[in-house]
Amino acid sequence: MQAFEYKVVPAPHKGTKAKGVKTPESRFANSVEITLNEMAAEGWEYQRAELLPSEERSGLTGSTTNWRNVLVFRRALAPATTQAAPQVAAPAVAPPVSATDTAATTAPVLTATAGDPEAPADATPVPGLGAAKMQADDGVEELSPVSGMTAALKARAERRTTDET
Repeated sequence: MQAFEYKVVPAPHKGTKAKGVKTPESRFANSVEITLNEMAAEGWEYQRAELLPSEERSGLTGSTTNWRNVLVFRRALAPATTQAAPQVAAPAVAPPVSATDTAATTAPVLTATAGDPEAPADATPVPGLGAAKMQADDGVEELSPVSGMTAALKARAERRTTDET
């Protein structure tokens, strides 16, 4: 089973100005696009956007619930090896090389994730894993098995409405 690490970042609150982007909706979409592309360049795969409650202090003794929009990303962890692989001795005689084998042993094309500052100058930029998946995404969110409000959120909402009255 593959293990993942997750990263949650706050969603942008306001739009970013850019050339050719005039409307507030376009500017906001540009902000979200910039955030998604920055995370994809770091190898993070976009999962979903969430609206989550955040209980914060209000005054000296009070507290209020603010709802926060966050973006959830994940990336695969490198598989952990628990035991070292046994060393196998190399054969004393090299197998014969055919003409088809020499074509396969030529140097492969050097590639690097697009936007990688440590990439060699002669490397061909390729989109990262997250960016490639985002390009193939149709934009429709997947439905999770937990849809709608959970029982805990309903109870919290009821408690809040009775406290306010």
